[in-house]
Amino acid sequence: MKRLIVFDLDGTLAESKAAIDKEMVTVLQALLNVAKVAIISGGDWPQFEKQVLANLGDIAQLKNLYILPTCGTKFYQYKKSGWVKLYSEDFTPEEKTKIIESLNKAVAGSNIKPEKIWGAQIEDRGSQITFSALGQQAPLDAKKGWDPRFDKRKKIQKKLGVIIPEFSINLGGTTSVDITKPGIDKAYGIRKLSKILDIKKREMLFIGDAIFQGGNDYPAKEAGVASVCVKDPDETKRVIEAIIACLDDKGKYKKGFDN
Repeated sequence: MKRLIVFDLDGTLAESKAAIDKEMVTVLQALLNVAKVAIISGGDWPQFEKQVLANLGDIAQLKNLYILPTCGTKFYQYKKSGWVKLYSEDFTPEEKTKIIESLNKAVAGSNIKPEKIWGAQIEDRGSQITFSALGQQAPLDAKKGWDPRFDKRKKIQKKLGVIIPEFSINLGGTTSVDITKPGIDKAYGIRKLSKILDIKKREMLFIGDAIFQGGNDYPAKEAGVASVCVKDPDETKRVIEAIIACLDDKGKYKKGFDN
C-alpha cells in the first residue's frame, strides 16, 4: 500500500520556476483528499510559496502536504498556526565560501560560456548552493534548449567531484547544479519523511523527471523508494490520475497498485 506520494517540482509538477497550472491544481487537490503528498525540490521555500502554495489556496487538505525545499535539506509541515519549519541543514560561512570558489573554478575549467546570462548564476539558499548556468531569471525557452541531455553540467559536476568531494553534487531543473552537505539530498529527505510521518519506504512512491545517475531525483530511488520517471508536468498529471483511479472512496489503494 502506498500511503505517501512524493514529487519533484520543476520539470515534474511545473515548468522551471513557473506556477503549477489549473489542471495540476485540480489533480493535486484530488490527490490530497485521498493520500499524503510531499514535494522535494532544489528550490528554496519562497519558490514553493510562489509555484505551489499560492495556487493551491488555503484548503483543509494542506494538513496532508509536506514541503522539503533545497533537495530535502529543509522540512516544512502545516499546523494550525500555519507552515512550520522543522529543520534546516545550513552551511557554515566557511563552507559557503569554499563551495562558491570551487564552483567558479569548475565552471571556468569546463569552458562553459553561455551567450547570455539573466541575473546571478550562483544562489545561496542557506542549506544549498545552486549554480544556474543561464542565471536565476533566465526565460524558460532559453533554459530548455541549453543542456537538455545534461552533458554540459556533467562536466561541471565531474570537476566539482574532484575539487570538493566532501559535498553532495547533483543536477536538477534545466540548467542547475545543486550542492548540499554530504549525504544531504533527496534520499535524506525521504528518510526524514519516513521518520517524521512514521511511513515505511515501501509505502512511498516517488515521481520525478531526473531519476538518472547524477540527477537530483536519483537519490530518492537509491533510498529504496518505488519511482516513476516522467518527462514533463503533463505526464505527471496522467500519473496522478492513475493513482487516484487506484483509490476507493475510503482512500485505500485498490488491489494491483502495489505491483
